Amino acid sequence: MSFSIAELFEQHSTDKFDLHEQFLNNQMVRVLKTIGYDRHYRKANGQYLYDEKGAEYLDLLSGFGVFAIGRNHPTVINALKETLTLELPNLVQLDVSVLSGLLAQEILKTTPDNLDKMFFCNSGTESVEAAIKFARFTTKREKIVFCEHAYHGLTMGALSLNGEPIFREGFGPLLPGCYSIPFNDAEALEQALRDKDVAAFIVEPIQGKGVNVPDDNYLPEVERICKKYGTLFVADEVQTGLGRTGKFWAIEHWNVRPDMICMAKALSGGFVPVGAVAMTQKIMDSVYNRMDRAVVHGSTFSKNNMAMAAGLATLHVMQEENLVDNSAKLGTDIIDSLNALSEQYEFLKEARGKGMMIAIEFHSPKSLKLKAAWAMLEAANKGLFCQMITIPLFKEHRILAQVAGHGMNVVKLLPPLNLNPKDRDTIVAAFDKTIADTHQIPGSIWDLGKNLASHALKGKKG
Repeated sequence: MSFSIAELFEQHSTDKFDLHEQFLNNQMVRVLKTIGYDRHYRKANGQYLYDEKGAEYLDLLSGFGVFAIGRNHPTVINALKETLTLELPNLVQLDVSVLSGLLAQEILKTTPDNLDKMFFCNSGTESVEAAIKFARFTTKREKIVFCEHAYHGLTMGALSLNGEPIFREGFGPLLPGCYSIPFNDAEALEQALRDKDVAAFIVEPIQGKGVNVPDDNYLPEVERICKKYGTLFVADEVQTGLGRTGKFWAIEHWNVRPDMICMAKALSGGFVPVGAVAMTQKIMDSVYNRMDRAVVHGSTFSKNNMAMAAGLATLHVMQEENLVDNSAKLGTDIIDSLNALSEQYEFLKEARGKGMMIAIEFHSPKSLKLKAAWAMLEAANKGLFCQMITIPLFKEHRILAQVAGHGMNVVKLLPPLNLNPKDRDTIVAAFDKTIADTHQIPGSIWDLGKNLASHALKGKKG
């Protein structure tokens, strides 16, 4: 009897919500149905998703930034097919692989010249776990400092560096010796490091939750202060890396040289998970300092041939298609065009970001009628206004976007880096129309707002 994924998908393509309600996270299904995102997607190509009716959706979420080169890129698919048909030795373990060596070489061509070594793992959170361990062993210190509102992953070590309480609640006790300070505050960092007992300061060059961009002097000061007190400077580029911000690495905007860079997401091409840490020779030699420590930290599947092939093909696509430059140009166009709308709309505070890591923030207006409507939503659930933006964007304009974080009035865009000028114009026009509708009271979009507020209040009572 033959086995066919195509047949299984065809037979069960409309069963996914039932399957997840029965066997997986049914709360996620409830969320999707409540906000009207319960679509049956049948195909994906580049920056677009297609449902069972053939309707096209512009994906500005890109799997939380995974699909930086777009979905189902043929170059990566061909690389994976070729890897499968070659019958290569894979995960021999008492051996080293060609493809992992080649991928390490290619990545290090893109990093600051103080980084000479690579460690591979399976995800962003694993890369953070590795950075914690490597920093502690190298410095012989225990403490790790991170920033408020940071997001570094959800495994126990990475969760201990998570600055959002909703993710931490109920999972303690967490890793000891981890302390948070305000983001974009060099003075607070110096205060935290002055006793020379901190192993590492880990920071997102641009914070993912809220898309918080630091002042121009912040990361250079971070580098200086860390060197002064012997603390390792770890840049978490899991989301900001590989062209997302219009530079290959976000740290390039500030010309800084961290001791480690954590990476993942886009490196996979969206196919086989790949995580990694680039680091100095000193850190690598410290951790792996004897032959009997050659396997002191690792991961069974981390250097598998499929993952390494996906990474190599992804880097090739990014270079061949000039995706970093495209990210910088079209991302700036989108931010500037949305900012130009702020003079027309009281709710719109600003658009910000770098490249195609974009935030659109809303705030309380001055007009009494609009201010009262805003207050009604905020009283029900802080940040609810953004659902009045993202839901119509999806239902009326078939644009998939996300709220930037819990309790924030910020919509976040993480589109594939291969957007074209037509996509840019579609995005700006859709935001223009949706934001304009929020200024019409009464109106259908405020009927949605009342329903959202009602659900939020019921949830609080429940």
